[in-house]
Amino acid sequence: MPEANKHSLQEDLELLVSAALEGGKIALSYFGNSPKNWTKEGDSPVSVADIEVDQFLASKLREARPDYGWLSEETEDDLVRKDYETVFIIDPIDGTRAFLNGRDEWCLSLAVVKNGRPTAGVIFCPVRDELYTSVEGGGSYLNQEKIAVSDRPSVTGAYIAGPVSFLEKEGVKSEQIRFSPYLGSLAYRFALVACGKLDAGLARARARDWDLAAADLIISEAGGQLVDLSGSTLYYNKTRTNHPGLVASSAKLFKRLQGISVED
Repeated sequence: MPEANKHSLQEDLELLVSAALEGGKIALSYFGNSPKNWTKEGDSPVSVADIEVDQFLASKLREARPDYGWLSEETEDDLVRKDYETVFIIDPIDGTRAFLNGRDEWCLSLAVVKNGRPTAGVIFCPVRDELYTSVEGGGSYLNQEKIAVSDRPSVTGAYIAGPVSFLEKEGVKSEQIRFSPYLGSLAYRFALVACGKLDAGLARARARDWDLAAADLIISEAGGQLVDLSGSTLYYNKTRTNHPGLVASSAKLFKRLQGISVED
């Protein structure tokens, strides 16, 4: 196993922020300009912008931290990352379909993960100029202002984002839950939970490490949690990078959501 890193959490965060801001400029240069795109495995879109941002981030981050492993949505996964105690987990453009359709909620998601849990995380939404940052034990911030999850104690009237099929559940209808307009980026959906603009965010059983690692820390440090439907903590940099159905919310609201079954 490569030597354990000697970098502080703050140094890691500063590196992620710098990379995210520069990567965002690259992505913006393609945004609205009909970049070449194609469909990859799983019927998911990818564009030249995704690839260029990924290559930039890999170069900048791996050069700065050769002792860290690497996992990115747009880099072939050779599992060498599992030999590393600390890894970068990256999504160069989360919400590529939204990006290609000219929507503004796509973002870059960057995290440092040590022993399976995130220790530094950044979500940057360039079009909305929103930079979410967090380090383990240091709180979470939106554009340098401290943020916190919603303190709503009841599901009734809660403002939630997630799969449309959730709306059809009888328990949802009876609780008069308000449903957010569709958000094309899962990382950004969870960032909105972290800053209290959404009371909760849900995800189907198909999210991957790169969608979640940064958001997980940002939500946790904002006083909430991102967990599976049983309430279990998520772990990253495992052989399989996919996760079951998930809920992001306060611990109190999660208990209420469990009562009406959030399984999609």
